[in-house]
Amino acid sequence: MKKLVELLMNTTPFNLLPENVIEGVAESLKETKYTKDTLAYRQEITEMKGVDFISEGEYETFFFDGAENKRSIEIHHTPYCFGGISILLNRTKALKSVIAKKNTIVYTLPRKDFIELCNAYEDFFQYYTTDFGQRMLNEEFSHFVKKPASFEESYIAAEQLYSRKIEGIIYKNIVSCNTDTPIYEAAIHMAENKVSCLFVKDNEDNIVGYTTDITLRDNVIAKRLDANNKISSVMDNPIVSISSQAYLYEAVLMMFRTKSKYLLVEKDQKYVGFLSRNRLLSEQAQSPLVFIQSVKLAITVEELKQKWDYVPEMINQLLGRGVHSEIVNQVITTIADTIAIKVIEKVIGEMGEPPAKFVFMVTGSEGRKEQTLKTDQDNAIIYEDKANEQRELVRKYFLEFARRVSDQLHQIGFVYCKGGYMASNPDWTHSLSHWQRNYKKWIEESVPENAVKFSTFFDCRYLYGDKAIIQQLKEFLDIELQKPIERFFVHIAKNALQYEPPLTFFNTIRTQTIGKSEVFDIKNAMTPIVDLVRVYALKNRIYGENTGERLKKLTEIGIFTETQYHELSQSYYYLMGLRLKNQANQIIVEKSEPDNYIPIRNLTKIEKATIREIFKTIQNFQTGIKMRFTNSVLG
Repeated sequence: MKKLVELLMNTTPFNLLPENVIEGVAESLKETKYTKDTLAYRQEITEMKGVDFISEGEYETFFFDGAENKRSIEIHHTPYCFGGISILLNRTKALKSVIAKKNTIVYTLPRKDFIELCNAYEDFFQYYTTDFGQRMLNEEFSHFVKKPASFEESYIAAEQLYSRKIEGIIYKNIVSCNTDTPIYEAAIHMAENKVSCLFVKDNEDNIVGYTTDITLRDNVIAKRLDANNKISSVMDNPIVSISSQAYLYEAVLMMFRTKSKYLLVEKDQKYVGFLSRNRLLSEQAQSPLVFIQSVKLAITVEELKQKWDYVPEMINQLLGRGVHSEIVNQVITTIADTIAIKVIEKVIGEMGEPPAKFVFMVTGSEGRKEQTLKTDQDNAIIYEDKANEQRELVRKYFLEFARRVSDQLHQIGFVYCKGGYMASNPDWTHSLSHWQRNYKKWIEESVPENAVKFSTFFDCRYLYGDKAIIQQLKEFLDIELQKPIERFFVHIAKNALQYEPPLTFFNTIRTQTIGKSEVFDIKNAMTPIVDLVRVYALKNRIYGENTGERLKKLTEIGIFTETQYHELSQSYYYLMGLRLKNQANQIIVEKSEPDNYIPIRNLTKIEKATIREIFKTIQNFQTGIKMRFTNSVLG
């Protein structure tokens, strides 16, 4: 064993891994001996069962050309690992042919374990993408490398669907006209430039709206308007934009959230082009993001339930293709949001227009966009303050509205919250002034139960209604958090220390017995990261919606170092990936209700070693919280 550990510690990029993880890798290695010159791998034919570490002897790697001549020959001795790029970039088929020379001994790490390491350690994963990029600069190498047949067949190519930046795709040029342009001239301008979307600018060259073929059909022809009217009288808005540095999946999700079919692309504070939703979706015909569009077309509660029931299968596919769990969270959240909005619109259709402006907000994990497959309802309603004679009427409407929304969401699969943190509970449907008093009370009357309520409702996010209402609430909260409220932060910090990583004194994972299985609660294991990041966010008035966003902003202002950021972020999303994978397996394979218990027997040695490292990281950060906010290592 010691010999294998030393081999791994001397082999790039495995030398980037923690020592106890390397020990777990060593236990998973399988030995192969070659007694004569053997064609161990044939390019594009042999399937890679794992990656090989040369312990003794020699690997000769090369490409066979059309005449079976060897090209791009390389000779490798220990320490060297072969097969990583083949697994990640070449549909698990050997990228190059390999002859193992006589007396060569190699140790193979199974493919599944190798991919787990790529998911858990970003620097390790990036080594292979960088190495491949450098190799592709070699003309002979790039000549023989075949592109993956499809996104679904390649681990990294599937990842690229979610990691391509907008600047890396071709977007359309902006064609525009002035607000005073007659409608008929705008239509001529669209025809001459062969575009279906024309942007409208004011006299200061600012884009203030847009018009499309559909705009002209619905707002002009159908209404028999005079074509001499100004285009500004029929244009659509508001304008929605996105940075050229944003990722492709972010553009699609933004379009669904804002209900916009067009996104302006912004670079260096200027609009440089635009994207259309139809084009993005057509380029991603196999993407689960297209599924969201089908959810929007569902009408009945039964149809929406069918859509939600399919989500575990989709999530299982995404995780199996190596998509980052943070992105998987966002996909789940966007689908859940879309379903909830459909239900809200359906109930408004049944009850009639609300008697006051309101906002339906989601809280808890859904509020943080960190929803899993075991999900209950976490939501609330804020409505505008009304005169005394209207208060009872308004409240009666929204309580009935909340009840209907809650019942229908429960039918679809979003079960009632056992703690009652949902809009159908009269405590959580109130006017704006009442909500402001709630937050003020939770801050000023600092007791443990108030810390729990505050934490839940700090993680609130707009879902439907008038955004200005929730913005007023957040502005009020920002002012309150600037007051001297040290006792409040002590209680919030102690709340963040309630859960400790399940790690024993001897650095083994502490388990509990459920049925016949030894398990640990992964939700409780992850909670300290969410809570401690929230404490620092509150102290520094950082309002990022999810744990990842808060971490980034706290790092930008110097609260965390880059190293701490990577440790916490990778720890959190590694655990999230395990949690989602376990829940999907429970639903699809075991045909049982998903929970947060991970059976120890289902974990590989590498996963156990990685989890132990993560728990140590969390413990270190909890110690920091104790010292910073409670002035005691004991908390």
